Amino acid sequence: MKHRVVITDCDFPKFDREREILAAAGADLVIAQCRTPDDVIAAAAAADALLVQYAPITAGVIQRLARCRTIVRYGIGVDNIDLVAARGRGIAVANVPDYGVEEVADHTLALALAVSRQLVGMDAGVRGGSWTPALDRPLPALRGLTFVTAGGGRIARAVLERARPFGFRLAVFGRSDPELPGIRRLTLDELFRQADILSLHLPLTPETRHLVNATRLAQMKPTAILLNTARGGLIDTVALAEALQAGTIAGAGLDVFEDEPLPADHPLRHCARVLMTPHAAWFSEASLPRLQGLAAEEIVRGLRGEPLRNPVTV
Repeated sequence: MKHRVVITDCDFPKFDREREILAAAGADLVIAQCRTPDDVIAAAAAADALLVQYAPITAGVIQRLARCRTIVRYGIGVDNIDLVAARGRGIAVANVPDYGVEEVADHTLALALAVSRQLVGMDAGVRGGSWTPALDRPLPALRGLTFVTAGGGRIARAVLERARPFGFRLAVFGRSDPELPGIRRLTLDELFRQADILSLHLPLTPETRHLVNATRLAQMKPTAILLNTARGGLIDTVALAEALQAGTIAGAGLDVFEDEPLPADHPLRHCARVLMTPHAAWFSEASLPRLQGLAAEEIVRGLRGEPLRNPVTV
């Protein structure tokens, strides 16, 4: 009997890569667009493996997966999958942590430069007929500013290497393997107090949820800039909106949010000092097929009982 693989949800325009890889492994592919746990159960209760983007794979869902042995997340974060429940049922969970490292690092630095140099305000001024830089705060030179990453993984290291030629003083909070030369290590308190530009590159866990909150924002310099291209829940975004409006920090560049799409009534929409993009840091014409191919290949390894390339549960 053929294996049944269900894509629970995704916003990709086509699935040729998955079809090709899974067909060669003798598996049927079913594509759904699940939004709720009940949707997932209806679509995937009889699946042997799941490919998941944003759909909630809760403990209740996992209990109803009669045959599933492998779940692969399209991307890095796995906070929409109940890992404890999966482990309890013997279901292997994997992610794809290396499909868009360069793209996310590029996007992060682009946000850093655009917010630091106040490009959006300058553009609006020119469009409005002004030829004087439209600045709503001081414009420091980048050289000598302290650029800090919270996290020292693949993407954080790539961001720091991109920041190095601009003359930033570089620092990191968290483990970095391999160690990067010329980069200071900071404690959590030092991270918030010393950063001129703070870029978040941490997984979302119970310990890191709302790592950036009203208390931590108050510790930051009033000239500091906050960046997030990791997981939206790392920041209490209501507290961030209040801090931006009050001038507690100077600005922010965000690609991810606690709720996506960003709700129409969210206070961040009314903040002039934030530059926002729609969870697109990972995307390029090369990264999308790479992601789809790597995820499908991981599914095949799971179906065959082979060791997974990037297991999250063991």
